[in-house]
Amino acid sequence: MTLTGERLVENMTGAERERAGRVEKVLPALREAAARADAEAAFPSGHVDLIREAGLLGLVVPEENGGLGGGLRDLAAATYAMGTACPSTALSYFFHNTSASRGMLPLEAIEAGLFTGEEVEPVRAFAEKVLTRMAGGTWTANFASEEVKSSSANIAIATTAAPADGGWTLNGVKSFGCATGVADTYLVTARLDGTTGADGLALFLVPRDAPGVASRTPWNGLGMRASNNHGITLTDVFIPADEALTVPGSFVRMLTMSRGSFVGNQLAISACYLGAAQSVYDFALDRLTRATFADSGRPIASSPMHQVIIGDMTERLETAYLWIRRQLELETSTPPLLPKQAVYRQWRIAKGDIAESCFQVVLGAFKACGTSAATLDGVIGRAMRDLAMGLVMTFPAERGRLEAASIVTGARENELFASVEK
Repeated sequence: MTLTGERLVENMTGAERERAGRVEKVLPALREAAARADAEAAFPSGHVDLIREAGLLGLVVPEENGGLGGGLRDLAAATYAMGTACPSTALSYFFHNTSASRGMLPLEAIEAGLFTGEEVEPVRAFAEKVLTRMAGGTWTANFASEEVKSSSANIAIATTAAPADGGWTLNGVKSFGCATGVADTYLVTARLDGTTGADGLALFLVPRDAPGVASRTPWNGLGMRASNNHGITLTDVFIPADEALTVPGSFVRMLTMSRGSFVGNQLAISACYLGAAQSVYDFALDRLTRATFADSGRPIASSPMHQVIIGDMTERLETAYLWIRRQLELETSTPPLLPKQAVYRQWRIAKGDIAESCFQVVLGAFKACGTSAATLDGVIGRAMRDLAMGLVMTFPAERGRLEAASIVTGARENELFASVEK
């Protein structure tokens, strides 16, 4: 049997298939709950136990920390498969798994010698705590994004952490974070009070029900409505010192260990969107080939207009697959195929093209299936809202292309000056 995740991640190993099989078993329940979850704009609380009991909260946690030992290929296959069933759950699950990078990257940085002396013990302790808890069934929501904007960065951190007796006091607002009110723990990125640069960024494990933690007003916007992405407010929230990673410069040093994007697994969020687009494509094709014209008896899909639209949808879908598979190859190949800067540049273009291609697939389905399928609670209507957020999440395609061009032309400018013999 071909697993859903294998439609994206080809040539799985036996271990990868076993892990993908765990994902496959939860898809029917996710699919059954998707329409109601979207209508209620609320993450189905039962999905937490469902995914936990499948062992999937530790999907990308190393086996030595109690996890399943999966990697980026596993995560991409999982979020893609979940995206075909319930994109909101796929997105929330993705953000849970991004928390694992806050455990694995620091450990890799220790191995690389980026931490020395007294720094090693607290960094290792925090990293292993994150991983062990995730593997043990703790749903961890990763909260970094804020409303404050910076012209020089995609994410700016204004939330502050001030020293307190035995720990730290957090104050700030996290404007976006899936599984608000659902996850057991919020992994919060904050700026140490009195610092201004990235070396002052620190990580904190914040219990969902800690005093001073509150959900923001539910956000009735475009995007995956059942992901509980309200965000949180933090008002004088006390966090013990051993629940934080505050070694100066630790955040920057650990991120240097990622293979591509800043946490090394961002392509798995695009896999959520691709899974949703594939689901809509399958729905539209089935509908258009089954339905017939009353006068000729021919399938609606056979008309010239529909043939053009289906051809466009197919081209856009394949474009998304090509981009994401190439990025997956670049970020998982051993040895690396390209330097990190080139992999990063590739991702800045790929993310936007994947998101825009997926949205165009849904737009094509909307055109081809017509008014009878144009309902907000239908497959196409829900997907149009789900995939619209991909156009702007983290950064829009235009910003990615601008940054890629800057990298390319910056390198070319350096080539304009060279030593030559007279």
